[in-house]
Amino acid sequence: MDHLEFYNLKEHPFSNAVDTRYYYNSNQHSEALIRLKYAVDTMKGLAVLVGGVGTGKTTLARRMLNELDESKYEAALLVVIHTSVTADWLMKKIAVQLGIENASDNKLEILGQLYKRFVEIYESGRKTVILMDEVQMLQSRELMEEFRGLLNMEGPDGKLITLVFFGLPELDDVLALDEPLKQRVAVKYKVSGLDENVTREYIKHRLSVAGCEEEIFSPEAVAAIHQYAQGIPRLINTVCDNATFEGFLLKQKPISKEVIDQVAVNLDLKPAA
Repeated sequence: MDHLEFYNLKEHPFSNAVDTRYYYNSNQHSEALIRLKYAVDTMKGLAVLVGGVGTGKTTLARRMLNELDESKYEAALLVVIHTSVTADWLMKKIAVQLGIENASDNKLEILGQLYKRFVEIYESGRKTVILMDEVQMLQSRELMEEFRGLLNMEGPDGKLITLVFFGLPELDDVLALDEPLKQRVAVKYKVSGLDENVTREYIKHRLSVAGCEEEIFSPEAVAAIHQYAQGIPRLINTVCDNATFEGFLLKQKPISKEVIDQVAVNLDLKPAA
């Protein structure tokens, strides 16, 4: 018997891999989606979501992409994976994501292709939406100017594209590299750690998705998880994942606060002040 069987789990409930099945629609995440969808529904041009490490930004980006009806939107999600992205590479990547065949290597030509594609999408009755995650890594004024250039492309009813940026709080500094772009932020929302009662429901939700309807953590353990993780979903997952294994080794049901304390020591986590 392994720890999954011991706790009546069909799969690992606390993996930090992005899996939209485990998305927990907390009040703040629900409000974030409502506001971001409002931005794309009304073609506001630029919307921004910021939050600390592990607060669920990437999960929100994936969730939003999944919820954008393909009959109404031509949407794509780009994830920035390094700081050395060039304007040429980024524009070509956007072009490819939007279905442009034989995207040019020349930036000016790519911009022409993008404008033509935006118009095609608009004339088909749909809206163009580009979601970008980890935008704080694009620490380049040139790139910010390129985004402003995209937002300058308009049709008879206004913007031809809406950009939705997801990133760490440093994203504010990146946007400030081009003040005219920063002034175009039409919708902005910040996500933070979960409240303790929401942490409890978050854990319960993930266990349920994984096939377990039992309370495998004692109330004191849940309170300790919240304190050590400070309500940050990624850390909650990490603590719970370690705790289910440690609890299994001790054959402990429910998992006690003492187990959580030991896991926190192992992970070098301190309780919130």
